[in-house]
Amino acid sequence: MPLHHDTDDGSAPVPAADGEWSAIHDGLAAIVGRAHVLTDADMVAGFVTDWTGHWHGRTTAVVRPADTGEVSAVLALCHRAGIAVVPQGGNTGLVGGSIPMNGEVVLSTTRLDRIEEVDPVGRTLAAGAGVRVAAAQRAAAEHGLALGTDLASRESATLGGIVSTNAGGVAMVKNGSTRSRLLGVEAVLADGRVVTRWTPLTKDNIGYDLPGLLAGAEGTLAVITRVLLRLVLPARTTATVLAGVDTISAALTLRDAISAAGLTLEAGELMTADGLDLVCAQQGVRRPLGTRTAYTALFEVSGPADPATALVEVLSDADSGGIVVDAVLEDGHAPRLWHYREGHTESAAAASSTPVVKLDVAVPLPTMQNFLDELSALLHDDFPTVRPICFGHFVDGNVHVNLLDVPAARRDEVTDAVLQTVARHGGSISAEHGIGRAKLAWIGLGRDAVDRQIMAAVRAAFDPDSILNPHVLRFA
Repeated sequence: MPLHHDTDDGSAPVPAADGEWSAIHDGLAAIVGRAHVLTDADMVAGFVTDWTGHWHGRTTAVVRPADTGEVSAVLALCHRAGIAVVPQGGNTGLVGGSIPMNGEVVLSTTRLDRIEEVDPVGRTLAAGAGVRVAAAQRAAAEHGLALGTDLASRESATLGGIVSTNAGGVAMVKNGSTRSRLLGVEAVLADGRVVTRWTPLTKDNIGYDLPGLLAGAEGTLAVITRVLLRLVLPARTTATVLAGVDTISAALTLRDAISAAGLTLEAGELMTADGLDLVCAQQGVRRPLGTRTAYTALFEVSGPADPATALVEVLSDADSGGIVVDAVLEDGHAPRLWHYREGHTESAAAASSTPVVKLDVAVPLPTMQNFLDELSALLHDDFPTVRPICFGHFVDGNVHVNLLDVPAARRDEVTDAVLQTVARHGGSISAEHGIGRAKLAWIGLGRDAVDRQIMAAVRAAFDPDSILNPHVLRFA
């Protein structure tokens, strides 16, 4: 008989009595080794607080298995005892999706960190789910290839994490989401069974796309232990420009001019004047442009010959046409220019008196200007003390809405106001970070009742007892 009691929110149960836990800890230690069952408060502290500083939970143990076999044994033991499990990779998520809230066991994938193979002919990478994104990027680069996904948390985020959240990142405009390059997975179901869908073939059309289903599932269907990813060819030569513009329409016109010139868009980012001011103040750097404009667009482009020269011609035409107010251009990836964009997250966290409310959303490009204008007016009128800093991968419709100085008592209220505005503009409440806990109450804004019923049935088929990440993606 499972040894458990019900938790206070109706989620999957966890054992209660100390004696019961002592036996379970012994069982877990027998599987992974005593050193990899963490229970000391100081040792588990980093596993029970999320990166944003908002979500704080508790766990009875952090378990760190070393391979798929150990993951299988851990889940089988927890399943028999009726113990809920929260899978966790690098814990860099922004929606509280990997934080145990009611004492659930944390299954950390940090030891699943072996890069098994880079195939330069088939252009694939096989690796454990705990491999850091930056490590995978370096391994691919050794063979003249690129991972295809890049994000600011690359040194901490894991491959299993970016698959589980279907990460996009700055390179999505060229390479697509993580799901689009996921060829295979090895994963463990809630009861310990191992499912392996592993083929380097780009054409393998037999039944349902299980890897694609697990991508974006936020650890609710299975624990991913290994991934097989399609790699991409990096551009040989690139150039980067920061362009000051007065409207989003002007930024999109510049995007179109870049494509019309035969250049390939590697990335397209947008910053507001307030966001750029914040980065300069917090990072102690001078403004990149001589003129302060409402928006600053960052484009990194590539081309077969000399992209910088071609980009100069595009900017010259844009300047004469009144599209671009001011611009600065550098050859290559230009880390100096990219720092203005990548410094936003750190600067916002440092400048806010409360944990930043991070709402990663997407809106259709034709309505993005109206969305931002309406959002600014709404916050000014209804939440005058809140400071919005908006930026993101705007060429694919993605806007990172960061809200500073939000009183704890009004956090849900301001979140509701923003997400309702997103829905009115035909957008998505989650562009690339998932639903997690932060957006669970608003899932109905993005999926209708029938859609949610189907997803609930899928989840029940994989995990009928709701053992895996029980607080995330609940559809009732």
